[in-house]
Amino acid sequence: MMTDLTLHDSLAEIPAAAWDAVAAPEQADGRPIDPFITHRFLAALESSGSTGAGTGWQAKPLALRRDGQLIAVTPLYVKSHSQGEYIFDHGWAQGYERAGGRYYPKLQIAVPFTPATGRRFLGAPEHAETLLRAAIDVTAQNRLSSLHVTFCTEAEAETLAGVEGTLHRVTQQFHWENQDYATFDDFLAQLASRKRKMIRKERDTARSHGLTIRALTGEEIEPAHWDAFWQFYQDTGARKWGTPYLTRRAFTQFHDNMRNDMLLVLAFDGSRPVAGALNFIGRDTLFGRYWGATQDYPCLHFELCYYQAIDWAIENGLQRVEAGAQGEHKLARGYLPTPVHSLHWIADEGFRKAVARYLAEERRAVDEEIEVLTAYGPFRRVASED
Repeated sequence: MMTDLTLHDSLAEIPAAAWDAVAAPEQADGRPIDPFITHRFLAALESSGSTGAGTGWQAKPLALRRDGQLIAVTPLYVKSHSQGEYIFDHGWAQGYERAGGRYYPKLQIAVPFTPATGRRFLGAPEHAETLLRAAIDVTAQNRLSSLHVTFCTEAEAETLAGVEGTLHRVTQQFHWENQDYATFDDFLAQLASRKRKMIRKERDTARSHGLTIRALTGEEIEPAHWDAFWQFYQDTGARKWGTPYLTRRAFTQFHDNMRNDMLLVLAFDGSRPVAGALNFIGRDTLFGRYWGATQDYPCLHFELCYYQAIDWAIENGLQRVEAGAQGEHKLARGYLPTPVHSLHWIADEGFRKAVARYLAEERRAVDEEIEVLTAYGPFRRVASED
């Protein structure tokens, strides 16, 4: 049998059926575990101009074939900056360049603009090291500074750490876990009295604005809804990142090809949408992604982004809600700190050792922070607390 590795110039060079057969074979009988590694999501980013020329994200998917049949792939990108990654290395770039090095371009195995944990080496697990070594070879042969694998699974990180000197990084996010709740009130019953009262007050405040809240998916989502959401997204993106990452065309592509993978929660003043939150639906997880509003409504952000997501997850039997990057304010609302994993290969040996020392210290700090935050979480500690 003949195997070969190919570095493609576009996801369009790989047929969708072939990609999905190795990336998300489970969707043949239902939802994909992770909608972000499907061909339809990554292709939408590329065809909409959200990635590609001028964006700093140039797709170079790496494919492994046996006798001409695709058996494994990884979403590889050439990066000319560190924006849209959420496991950031800005400090590394600044330090390396102060020392006279050239940090960019670099290579990134990732889902662009998406701080959601998922497999990054797609296919049978035994092919992961082959893909990683191939990506490292591409990095070295092109004299690039580094290769980064962000938001990979814990299993991938633990299995591949150390390959050719690859470093394992641990950071954190806040996730909500479903403990077999039948209703939102069942979830509230597990919280300390003060936190339970706070959430009820926030939900009451959000409802006091007289808005109608609708959770839409599939055919319930209309093209006109994206016109409103685009305004929300632009406002939030401009404030957070300076320039929104996604183009308007990306949302049209999502509507055309991913309506069933999305939950769009909109707040209406009469018939006019005034705020919204966009989530993507996995087999077991609801992934919160974007939010925005045309004006300030106290507590509406918490309602649309966190509480509506929990409501929908409980109703639809999902195991968790990942509400995106950062945000210790999520802790009080039932989202607990969770480790997040990445892998990093640094070409320069001296710089690699410096980064390794930093990561060891960072990991100790993250482990301690997770322990402390979990201890101070909102859940009841003893039955008599109330």
